[in-house]
Amino acid sequence: MGRTIAIANQKGGVGKTTTAVNLAASLAAAERRVLAVDADPQGNLTSGLGRRAKQARPSLYEVLLEERPLESVLVATDLEHLTLAPSDRNLSGAEVELVSVLAREYRLKQALAPLVARFDYVIVDCPPSLGLLTVNALTAADSVLVPMQCEFFALEGLSELTATLTRVKRALNPELEIEGVLLTMVDERTNLTQQVIAEVRGHFKEKVFETQVPRSVRLAEAPSFGQPVILYDIRSRGAEAYLKLAQELMTESQMALFTR
Repeated sequence: MGRTIAIANQKGGVGKTTTAVNLAASLAAAERRVLAVDADPQGNLTSGLGRRAKQARPSLYEVLLEERPLESVLVATDLEHLTLAPSDRNLSGAEVELVSVLAREYRLKQALAPLVARFDYVIVDCPPSLGLLTVNALTAADSVLVPMQCEFFALEGLSELTATLTRVKRALNPELEIEGVLLTMVDERTNLTQQVIAEVRGHFKEKVFETQVPRSVRLAEAPSFGQPVILYDIRSRGAEAYLKLAQELMTESQMALFTR
């Protein structure tokens, strides 16, 4: 049975989609079967994997609003073990259209149900908000990974995200847990970065990944070529970080199996 992980943070610019693209790609490079689900109307996960939105191609919008089978919208990527459920701008209307839909919070969970067993990991990229699309992802997920930028306002809004996770866990998904907090855009040369790292690790303890993602020109360049960084420049520090994160995640998953 695949593990479904939502990549979520309502604060924009924290490396959320960068993490979704490159974690999914790194897991696939380790020959894990991965499904990447683009639940963000901006479609950056889709374009970041080299599959730009096409009007004639059905996407997650049709799955959530028209109950189209998720399998029918899946597309292959440049990595053998990585499959994509694409997004497009039509999804921007889903927040409003889902309001009147019965069991609206469960649409993504229901769509994923027939496919989860085929994959080792399902990675869901959420929009930078706490609306119905994010709630759908959290309801469908086993856990949530929270990217957090190393800046002065790193913890700003985190209490709101934590409150949302608590509400979703209580009302919609009792099994939801925090997979971990990922520190991104790290520049260890600055005192501010060191202070933020200490504060985050002090607050979240063992829930903070050992892996830290550095500021990287290659990471920033890769999406414009429609490639994850491991295909764009596997020797870059950004590629090394996400390969390490994938290994850390796989190790934790294996340990969790033995402790059940």
